[in-house]
Amino acid sequence: MGKGHHRSVWCSWLVRVLAVVALGLGLATAPASAAPPGPSHDRPMAPLDPSGIVGQVGPQVVDISTKFGYNNAIGAGTGIIIDPGGVVLTNNHVISGATDISAFAVGNGQTYAVDVIGYNRTADVAVLQLRGGGGLPSANIGGGVSVGDPVVALGNAGGQGGTPSAVAGKVVALNQTVSATDTLTGAEENLGGLIQADAAIRPGDSGGPMVNQAGQVIGMNTAATDSYKMSGGQGFAIPIGTAMGVAGQIRAGAGSNAVHIGPTAFLGLGVTDNGGNGARVERVVGSGPAAAAGISAGDVITGVDNTPITGATSMTDVLVPHHPGDTIIVQWRAKAGGDRSGPVTLVDGPPA
Repeated sequence: MGKGHHRSVWCSWLVRVLAVVALGLGLATAPASAAPPGPSHDRPMAPLDPSGIVGQVGPQVVDISTKFGYNNAIGAGTGIIIDPGGVVLTNNHVISGATDISAFAVGNGQTYAVDVIGYNRTADVAVLQLRGGGGLPSANIGGGVSVGDPVVALGNAGGQGGTPSAVAGKVVALNQTVSATDTLTGAEENLGGLIQADAAIRPGDSGGPMVNQAGQVIGMNTAATDSYKMSGGQGFAIPIGTAMGVAGQIRAGAGSNAVHIGPTAFLGLGVTDNGGNGARVERVVGSGPAAAAGISAGDVITGVDNTPITGATSMTDVLVPHHPGDTIIVQWRAKAGGDRSGPVTLVDGPPA
């Protein structure tokens, strides 16, 4: 339930076998394909004790709280401390669209304001800096993982905050692929190479650690089946080596068409797909640069800097390399008729 006039959103991608549905941060997922399960153990291994893992790994976790001012919503997710100076690894979808981000460090009980160092939307990885963070316990980053390995997934399930919740399971498959759709914008993403475990990851766990029997982080919780409320739910995690590789690019300032560094450029539009022919404008921020340029709800964005826009995904992609202060040329087809074009200077906005 929401608080006051807000609605709540839980930061978790949902995987369903037969249908795509919405949950949490306007995001839904469904299995797209799967590679062979990968190496496995010859004999079953004993399950792990979640409470023991929480005591060992919990101090390395932060609870992430978000506000989405443009959608009048609040959200919750999880992060992993990867540097004692307050650098945190999480999923991009945990912070995407947030106008305010804070983090509660389980290890010392302090709440920090958060700056976004950067993110890779297509890899669903973001790196955050806790303002004033220092001397924090950082995660023990693990290595490989095999089918049959016992694991525990920790996180801020349900946004309850405080000591992380934890669910035990085992790795059931490797190299899994899921597809995700943002039901707020229609943007679509595929995530591959995921670890699948029979641990029922729940809304709010996204960005949290999946750990092995040594307390090492072997994955970052990212998606869950729709049966997370029952026993037998499945969870999907980005292998920690993959996530840390992306985090390394971000921390090195290696921006690209996929990796965005620093503040996000904001156009002030909410768009959806338009049948492959542009991105339809569903909402316009009244004080934003698009409104100042004369773009209105019902218009269709057809190009940015002469790059054709085919839908919500390409609209998001074209803005990734840009930063506040950049001026772009937007082409659009007005609802009232006629093609239009004009310069728009981007401003500072929420992460994409």
